[in-house]
Amino acid sequence: MDVQAAPGRLCVVQAQPERGLPGLGQWSTGLCDCWQDMGDCCLALCCLPVFTCKVTSAAGACPCLPLLDCVGCVPPASLAMRASVRERYGIEGGVWSDCFYGCCCYPLSWMQISRELKRRAATRANSCTLSSPSTARYTALASLQGAHLI
Repeated sequence: MDVQAAPGRLCVVQAQPERGLPGLGQWSTGLCDCWQDMGDCCLALCCLPVFTCKVTSAAGACPCLPLLDCVGCVPPASLAMRASVRERYGIEGGVWSDCFYGCCCYPLSWMQISRELKRRAATRANSCTLSSPSTARYTALASLQGAHLI
């Protein structure tokens, strides 16, 4: 990976970091690895709608998006978030697996998305050592590793 400092304290990443993650095209944690982040697990167990809204917000989407999941039998927000995270990080899978996890493993799917966002943000923050506004945003999210996204 080639990291260069440009004028104005801007960090330019030439290649996306993948160090410390299981492998290209894989989720960093399994679907049932909730125990790796007990803060998220407790928040999701106590108040799943608040948890899903916070995860969606942390991903950069409208925080109210998960409220659409009660519209039909296939949760559109869960499908969209899972597909968005897979696309962003090059994780293998497809719409059928997203649909299955969204319908049959709804809370587990949201917790996996949250863990993935945190781990990828932490990896990205560690790869850029300069202090820039974008680094501060990822560092702030990375500091939540092991805690829920509030």
